[in-house]
Amino acid sequence: MLQILSFKGSVNFLRHALPISIMSLILVVLSLVCLATKGINWGLDFTGGTSIQLTFSKPADLSSLRDTLDNEIIAGAVVQNFGSSRDVVVRLQTKEGVKSDDQVKLVLSAAKAQDPAVEQKSVEFVGPQVGKELAEQGSLAVLVALICILLYVSFRFEWRLSLGAVAALAHDVTVTLGLFSFLQLEFDLTVLAGVLTVVGYSLNDTIVVFDRIRENFLKMRKATPTEVVNTSITQTMSRTIITTGTTIITVIALFLKGGTLIHGFATSLLMGITVGTYSSIYVASFLAIKLGICREHMMPVQVEKEGADQPSIMP
Repeated sequence: MLQILSFKGSVNFLRHALPISIMSLILVVLSLVCLATKGINWGLDFTGGTSIQLTFSKPADLSSLRDTLDNEIIAGAVVQNFGSSRDVVVRLQTKEGVKSDDQVKLVLSAAKAQDPAVEQKSVEFVGPQVGKELAEQGSLAVLVALICILLYVSFRFEWRLSLGAVAALAHDVTVTLGLFSFLQLEFDLTVLAGVLTVVGYSLNDTIVVFDRIRENFLKMRKATPTEVVNTSITQTMSRTIITTGTTIITVIALFLKGGTLIHGFATSLLMGITVGTYSSIYVASFLAIKLGICREHMMPVQVEKEGADQPSIMP
């Protein structure tokens, strides 16, 4: 019987799988070391503190405002633009023995020294207990997402592919968190949203490859698992390049022009999408091969009908 789909002409992506997998393992280990030693620079959403939004009548001098706020009561204030050069947000950490109202008054006084016409738009306070609960719930959200993905891929495909998909997702999340830990970038709710977005994006890329792998296992009867995977990746590569390319262009635009408020979100997406694109090939698919995936595992289960083995009786 002629082979339905030829695997000739496919790119041998898995030729580089071993060295890239070793590199990925090193990145994961380094990320875990950074997380264990340096930790994460939690934002006010998780540590608790006060956020004050101000509107100046002219472009604000952030450096001068930071210098004015640098005292014992409000030391370490984060001063950023949002929306325009006249809109400023000041984030203050909670300090023991200092009332948040006193901090707000000092910030407003310093802002009026620079611009008497400055207006206080809003004041938000997040308590330490609320911040702790947000951190716990955010970690739980990522964990539940990985467990649900493990169950979904096991049900739709096969447990070997499922482990490969979850390993790739865990790899993407760990490396992204490792980058934030190494650079000590602020981790707030927008970054958490970016991490969860990376999980969904990376899963979608992996599912597309796995769907083609399952299809080709049924068509390419004489091919080895490695040849099937290489052919499947080759066939989906154009889609991956177009999707990842357009997404990266958008994320770079957000990173460069989106402002400081979504800078962390754009950074997490930029890192996560870059890592997630190659992990779908060199982590998820390569691990599935190492776990022994083959054509028999992709065959649909034959359900025997009752009485099918009984000889038919002609009238």
